[in-house]
Amino acid sequence: MQDTSRYAVGLDIGTSRVRVVVGHFDEQTGVPTIVGVAAEPNTGMRKGIVVNLVNVAQAIDKALEVAERMSGHQIGSAAVSVNGAHVVGIASRGVIAVGSSGHEINSDDVARVEEAATVVQLPANREIVEVTPRSYQLDGQDNIKDPIGMTGVRLEVDAYVITALAPHVKNLEKACEMTETSIGNVMLAGLASARAALTDQQMENGVLLVDMGSSTTNVVVFDEGDLIHVAVLPVGGNNITNDLAIGLKVDLDVAEKVKIEHAVAHSDLRRGKEDRVTVTVDGTKHQFETADIDLIVDARLEEIFEQVTAELKKVGRVAKLPGGVVLVGGGAELRGLADYAKQALSLSARVGKPSGLGGVGDEVSNPSYATAVGLMLSDLTKSGNDNQSNDGKKNGKHDSLLQSISGKLTGIFGKVRS
Repeated sequence: MQDTSRYAVGLDIGTSRVRVVVGHFDEQTGVPTIVGVAAEPNTGMRKGIVVNLVNVAQAIDKALEVAERMSGHQIGSAAVSVNGAHVVGIASRGVIAVGSSGHEINSDDVARVEEAATVVQLPANREIVEVTPRSYQLDGQDNIKDPIGMTGVRLEVDAYVITALAPHVKNLEKACEMTETSIGNVMLAGLASARAALTDQQMENGVLLVDMGSSTTNVVVFDEGDLIHVAVLPVGGNNITNDLAIGLKVDLDVAEKVKIEHAVAHSDLRRGKEDRVTVTVDGTKHQFETADIDLIVDARLEEIFEQVTAELKKVGRVAKLPGGVVLVGGGAELRGLADYAKQALSLSARVGKPSGLGGVGDEVSNPSYATAVGLMLSDLTKSGNDNQSNDGKKNGKHDSLLQSISGKLTGIFGKVRS
């Protein structure tokens, strides 16, 4: 491989599936190419939190194995998603003195003031996942986006700090370490999705990203180019499936098929205005009234978008985001959801998906892959990317791991994040 090329890996550890995206970046062309994609069922998590370490590690391992075979690249490091209602964002401010009069602000000064913004009072079981600078202030001058090269003596930063419960993050790290995969960086799933699905212009205008997963919904708000709010709601697409199973009095596999094939966010989207629909599972036909399906789906969507509206109220952005709402995640594939969101939030709405990627980019051109692609893009920009140095690892790492994984529960408690 040429010295100008390297690999990046996004590992989206979702509640229902683990998705892996491997990107290859050639600095001569400047375009990331997707060379590996994988998605495997995950039974070891609930609402974004690890509840069975071995099951999560097995799901990660299977997905990595498939991605490695497809890409021909031995994965040693990845950017990993963190999710769950335990993730909380808070505003913070950092202040430093940068030197005598006439001192030019440099990257070290910026790093120091951003470090100062992390000095916040947190419970012992909570840690900082990410710090996002909003704007800087230099000797009283406000709203500076990039102070490097400017002259001053007192530098301040207005930042948004994302925190998570440390035990939940450590469990993700342990699951990755069991697969011999180090963590390049940890990123909130919704922020990763925003990186893949939003444009700089949308973030400048003001935009809401709603990442509806299987059991969580990430809410991310940008305005004037700055991240101003994040929240993770403990509801998602699986709640619609569960509601259908209860309301229609059927098994979950039948309810899931009803949701995929016949659920709509708006009843007027029904083809031919059919009154009854039929699904076949294991050779058995099940028939349902469309009015019953619509009633159940609408009730759950109303609850979800009421919670989204409540988050917008916290930052005073209800119906005040010119960039509208962008929907991603597996739940965004529900037919008519953009129209529903438009009415519920009084904003323009569209379904977002990763685009403009070479290679097998078509395979990830789907709302459910937004987080994994965003993580991969994050891994590309991470300094000291060490994926390119792992090709010499022994082959068959993942083939042999599944047979011995249950014996690796001891001695794996080190922190691996770089």
